Order: sequence, then structure tokens, then C-alpha cells
Amino acid sequence: MSVFACLQEAQSFLEQHPDIEMFELFILDNNGVPRGKWLHRDELLAVYESGRPLPSTILGLTINGDDVENSGLVWEVGDIDCRAYPISGSLQRMPWRLIPTAAVQVSMHPTEGLPATVADPRHLLAKVIDGLKADGYYPVMAAELEFYLLDQKPDANGHPQPARDVDGGRPRSTQVYGLRELEQIEPFLADLYSACKLQGIPARTAISEYAPGQVEITLEHRTDALQAMDEAVRYKRLVKGVAHRHGMTACFMAKPFDDLAGTGMHMHVSLADAEGHNLFASEAADGTPLLRQAVGGMLSTLLDSLLMFCPNANSYRRFQTNSYAPLAATWGVDNRTVSLRVPGGPANSRHIEHRICGADANPYLAAAAILAGIHRGIREQRDPGAPVEGNGYAQAKALLPTDWLTTLRALEASSWAREAFGSEFLGVYLAVKRAEYRQFMGEVGEQDWRWYLHQA
Repeated sequence: MSVFACLQEAQSFLEQHPDIEMFELFILDNNGVPRGKWLHRDELLAVYESGRPLPSTILGLTINGDDVENSGLVWEVGDIDCRAYPISGSLQRMPWRLIPTAAVQVSMHPTEGLPATVADPRHLLAKVIDGLKADGYYPVMAAELEFYLLDQKPDANGHPQPARDVDGGRPRSTQVYGLRELEQIEPFLADLYSACKLQGIPARTAISEYAPGQVEITLEHRTDALQAMDEAVRYKRLVKGVAHRHGMTACFMAKPFDDLAGTGMHMHVSLADAEGHNLFASEAADGTPLLRQAVGGMLSTLLDSLLMFCPNANSYRRFQTNSYAPLAATWGVDNRTVSLRVPGGPANSRHIEHRICGADANPYLAAAAILAGIHRGIREQRDPGAPVEGNGYAQAKALLPTDWLTTLRALEASSWAREAFGSEFLGVYLAVKRAEYRQFMGEVGEQDWRWYLHQA
């Protein structure tokens, strides 16, 4: 586990930012939802000195913020206070806020944070990374997050709609890679890049994606995989905050529209040695034997960990033929129709692009599942088979499940996942997902009325 931030970090920040009045303290739960509290300026130093108590239930909530009684974090422990401490480098100004505000991300202390520590997704990723490092492998990662820019007001039917651009119109056509489409949201992008620079988040290429109002901005890879996911978490919050300031909603829902492209989070990963040399580097397009073992491991654990890549009922609406969302346990070289893609480029840049996650996935849990799969592949010298050439959709022999319950049961039954992630973490995570499944299936909505109100 990375070392928590020192007191000097907070003292220096207060000296450099005398106007900051409020501090937003947050922890990321298993659904990727930031939860926490607002603190006054004079409360900050105490957080760095002795942590901040948060209720044990904060890491055992559904996506709607409901307690999950059988998570083991409610009545059995009396909703006990668990102490969380600031993550180094997370104290950053939030330039879009009306009240001068900064945010600080916290994580549960290994001992003072019990029993909630076992459910902290950041701890899980750190544990998996430490396991790889113990065997001499240092993961390098980056995230690409797609999102929709939506109007804060729904359309006449009460449905979400694309946000207006600088000319007052709404994007109506796809225009993938369109440059004018980026120009039309330039005020938002300017503030977003400025905020990223201020927070030290390495935002790079911006792309108009495969639907009206859909955008992707890539984050530069980091040799510290935990740092890369920390930045992905803070970037997602930053995008939402800047969009709100511009009168828009940044939507990371996996499939917000039935007739438009889904929204993904592509994860880029390679392994380095202790000196930083890329162990996947090769003049061969399909990389080194180690890279292929890593692919083999990810393919072998794909079904077991799919719930961590696609955690919600809506996540599975994204999987459709010829949609650039992969449908099977496949891999290939420079091929966007497969689940695991080895991009082209110079030998020293060789890596794997994991294309399965929805943008609704928790970056910590997704990265933990990816790296745990890689570790299994290396330990067991897994052979991924021949890479797919051509249309991966047409060649898929066994499709991934496209329903929530099947993947929930797959994770629940997985002995590999129990060993990789621990029974205590899975106990909380699966309890939350089972509770969400029951709530979702118990809700009667618009589609039920359309289909069954008169015909049944």
C-alpha cells in the first residue's frame, strides 16, 4: 500500500492557497461513487495528523446509497467509525466551484480503518500490484474514458439529450473524429484541460467519438499503476464538475441511448522490470512470450471478473455486434474487433489494450481484475492461442454473457477470484451487487408499461 500523505503536504497547500475555504473529503466506494463530507479550512490539518472517521457502511452501499444489511458492515459492527487518511498528491484545487474549494481523496487505514478496510477498492488494487512486484513485475497503466455531454434539461419526452454547442445547436450526426465537433465544445475543453493541468492530471488527445455529443480524452500512461487509477478517478470527477459549470451533464453511463454507441473505458497495460524496461517490448507485432502469457491469463479469467468490468444492469446493453464493444474472449494485433488488442507502434511501446470495461466501471476494481488475470497467466504460462485476424465478431466461437445475473453468479462461484481478491472483499462486493440486482428487478418502469400494460 502506498504511504499516506504527510502533514507538510497540507501545510504547504494552505500557505499557497490562502483563499480556499472548504475541503471536500471523499473516498471511492465499490461502485466508483465518491462519498464523504465537506470540511472547513481549519479542520484539514487534523485529517493529516490523525485521519478522519467515516462510518463502516460507507464502503458497503448500493449505487443509490442504500445500506446493504448483509454486507457485514452494518449491524454486526454497529456501523463503527473507521479512520481514513489522505492519499499523497490528492489534495487539489477544484477551480469550477463557486466557493473556493479543494478536494482531498482518502483511503482506509490498514488497521485503524477496519472493518471497512477490506472493502476499500484502492486497497484491493494495491494488494494485486504488490503481488506482481514481489515476482519482479511492475505494471504500467493508462485509462481512456469516453463520456457523453448532455443537456441538464431533458427533451420534451423527459429523456436525456445532447448538450447544446457554442452555436446553440445540438449535435445530430456521429461525425467520428470530427474536428468541428471538438471546436463546438471548445469552451468546455479549454476549462477541462486547464483544470487537468492545475491538478497534475496528464490529459492528452481529445477525440469526437462514435455518437453525437460523445467525447474521449486519453490519459498518459504511468509507471505507477496505482497513480494511474488515482488520476482516472479524479479525472472523472473533474469532467463532471467542469461540465456542470458549463450547464451540461457529463455522463459515464455505459449505454445511455439504445440507438447510439455505448461508452467504454479502455485500459492500457504493460509490465516493466525494476529498472523500468518494458518486458513486452518486441519487434514482433504480437510481443514477447510474457505478453502472450498475460493475454492468456486475462482471457482465462474474463468471465470470472466480468462483473468488475461491467458492474451494472445497463453495462450489458453496450454489447452489440459491430459496435466496437467486444463480444467474446478474443485477442488480436492492431484489431479493434477483439477484447484484448495489441496496438501497433515501436517495439518499446508494445502493450495490451483491454477493451471490455464500460465507463461505469470502478477504475480500481477493473485494474485489479486485469492485473490479477495477467499474474495468473504468467504463473501458469497460459497460451492465448493464435491472434484473431479480420472480423473478430464473425469469428467468435463463444460469446460473453450479456446479462448481469450470469456474471454475478460467475464471480460468486470463482475459486480463482476468491484467491485473488479475498473472501472478505468478495463478501461485501457480492452482497452489494445482489442487493442492487433485487432492487433493479423489483422496479416497474416505462418499458414494462409499454410492453405489458395492454397486451398481457
